[in-house]
Amino acid sequence: MALLPQTPPPVGSHNSPSGLHLPDIDDDEPLVELLRQLSEYLVEAIDAPHTFEQLRTASVGHILRPLIHYLTDRCHHPDIISALLILKWQFAAGERDDRGIHESRGYACEIVAWRFLAHLTDDELIEYLLHELPSVTSGPSGEEVDPDEDNSRGNASGRNADDGNEAERAGLLWGGRPMTDPPQAAVKRTASSSAEEEPLSSFVGLNALEIAAVANAKQFLSQNVVQKIVDDIWNGRIIFWESLSVHSKKKAKIYDTRRADPYCRLRVPKYQKGFEALFFALFLVLYYAVLVERKPEQFGFVEGLLYVWIAAFAYDEFGEFQDAGSSFYATDFWSLWDLGIIGIGFAYMISRVIGLVDNNAHTTDVALDILSLEAIFLLPRVCSLLSLIPFFGTLIPCLKEMTKDFVKFLGIVVILFCAFLTTFTMLARGEFTANEMLWIMINLMLCFVVLSNILLLTSLIAILSQVFTKVMDHAREEYLYQYSVFVLEASASRRLTYYFPPLNLIPLLLFRPLRICLPSEQIRSARIVLLKVTHFPYIVGIWIYEELNGLMNIWQSASISQKRLNYAGNYQAAPRSLRKPNLRSRSEASIPKTPGSGGRTSLGFHEADIAAILRRVDERMATLERKVDQLST
Repeated sequence: MALLPQTPPPVGSHNSPSGLHLPDIDDDEPLVELLRQLSEYLVEAIDAPHTFEQLRTASVGHILRPLIHYLTDRCHHPDIISALLILKWQFAAGERDDRGIHESRGYACEIVAWRFLAHLTDDELIEYLLHELPSVTSGPSGEEVDPDEDNSRGNASGRNADDGNEAERAGLLWGGRPMTDPPQAAVKRTASSSAEEEPLSSFVGLNALEIAAVANAKQFLSQNVVQKIVDDIWNGRIIFWESLSVHSKKKAKIYDTRRADPYCRLRVPKYQKGFEALFFALFLVLYYAVLVERKPEQFGFVEGLLYVWIAAFAYDEFGEFQDAGSSFYATDFWSLWDLGIIGIGFAYMISRVIGLVDNNAHTTDVALDILSLEAIFLLPRVCSLLSLIPFFGTLIPCLKEMTKDFVKFLGIVVILFCAFLTTFTMLARGEFTANEMLWIMINLMLCFVVLSNILLLTSLIAILSQVFTKVMDHAREEYLYQYSVFVLEASASRRLTYYFPPLNLIPLLLFRPLRICLPSEQIRSARIVLLKVTHFPYIVGIWIYEELNGLMNIWQSASISQKRLNYAGNYQAAPRSLRKPNLRSRSEASIPKTPGSGGRTSLGFHEADIAAILRRVDERMATLERKVDQLST
């Protein structure tokens, strides 16, 4: 949706102290109208480039303060955070000048969203950050979607917060306004609405945190109030599923051990990533076993297991793509590696089958050579959990940005190579063919690169150094952005019955044919039963881990309490002279007296006044001492 031009303020709008027209947002405001009002205020308020730090300080931040106060005091729209982050994405997409004004407006969106969150309670934080933008034509919100069905988050099937009747009355972006315009105006308005809704369709079904990842709102995601929610999702203190039943719905809430189904712990991102690492480790073992054994003429049991692992991983990745949608899926750094593993794995499987069927030794050898390439993607993917460590998590975005600039730089080398190849091919016509000249040029190009490394390599190092410095200047934001995407990618699924690979192939082979003759509720119930049977060992492992972790926390708490009691006991046993200095005696001794002055000191004060002051000091100290003793106890 293009940024809307400024229009006169609507009736009932409010003015800020700076003269800007504050938005007038109702709780049921359509998303397009919400975006329009916020966009108008930000466009009017920010007309010069500013950095994020400037906008968050008092020197420039006063521009945003009226909007923050208005949203905090009067706005209760559930999509307000999502709207601000969508505007961040729109301003970034609309950056066409070199002044950086749109970038500043994007920073303003992040700051307003962050300051708004700072005034919320924990329950409100969960509601605003994890509320998903509803769609129009899908089923009820949170209803489990069969992974074999179309549940793409970017399309209307699989996302909705209202029932079917409400969906018929109200659209996502128009809110069910009556068609009171003339027919021609209605047609124009409908066309305009469709043009505005089309870019926003990719955000349907995403919550505010996922929209922040898509919008590259790294400053917003790095704030402590946001990271607290991300950490709670990672550790399972915030869950999206509380029970396993046919009518369960996805809704973020605080985990309650007394009410939640133990099998819902399978959806905790920390456990999902742990079992994923185990899956990749076994994947790597099978990979090495097949290549080391290397039997081109035979098809063994281990190779069959490798086929199962590749198929299960591909099916699981397809389900993740459907759950996350293309926009959010592309933000995950490891998605490219997963696609590489799947592509090479299927190329190996196809060529291997062709070689065995045709009894062609050459094709079989080529298949095993293709499988050898799998290590390029598989080994780094096994170590993907290292990205949770800040040191490695910071290096990943550095390598990502440096690779982009390196690929751009290679364009210059390719252009020079093609120029020389064309020239020498024309000069050598009749003596060398084009293929022969190509091989000659490859050798010459190597010599050219070696001889010209002072120019090319120095330029490349300078470019990459600038990229590295730019990323390292925002190392914390970059790491927390990667960490947030890592966590949200594991919690994005809308499937109630999530099977870990390679067990995910069982429902695919067992229940997909039954969809023809059985209703969806019976299939869903059967999937729940199958999940509890097949994933019981996982639940036992999770239960043991949480029990040991709970005992460890109790032991640490007891150890800290014992240290406090020992400290309190030592404090009580200490002599009073060591616990509190005798202020009275020390004060009286330090005040010189003048002989024959009628009880006055050399400073002109009566001894009785000084004694009264010292008594009040002693009383205050005694009161403070009692409070300290109570706190120590």
